Amino acid sequence: MTKPIPDGFHTLAPHIVVQDAAKAIEFYKKAFGAQEISRLMTPDGKGVMHAQLKIGDSMLMLGGEFPPSCLSPKSRGGTSVTLHLYVENADAAFERAVKAGCTVKMPLTDQFWGDRYGVTEDPSAAFAFCGGQADRAGFCS
Repeated sequence: MTKPIPDGFHTLAPHIVVQDAAKAIEFYKKAFGAQEISRLMTPDGKGVMHAQLKIGDSMLMLGGEFPPSCLSPKSRGGTSVTLHLYVENADAAFERAVKAGCTVKMPLTDQFWGDRYGVTEDPSAAFAFCGGQADRAGFCS
């Protein structure tokens, strides 16, 4: 019998749409240490139809735009979705993301609720970063 949840996945798995999926994959490798698990190209071989990346212990699915219905946050003028990344060392991870090219939207600082928290935006405007303290899981909202 087939497993209802594939190996490596959790019950909820984000799937994002970006303008240039191949470029985004390479960026996520550099900024977040992503590991590419699979990549399915469009029939003409020019675009990424679907890819699976592993970041930490979680899977992220992504694909390129297919207008008019499947558009990225950049094409839509922004997003109402934030993806949160929980890490052991928020300072190191935040610095790595910024050095790779993320834009700081909220500096990483100690927050009143007890976590070290900051937000960056990746070049595709699809991914945001949040960090937590080592002694407490990050709380991002």
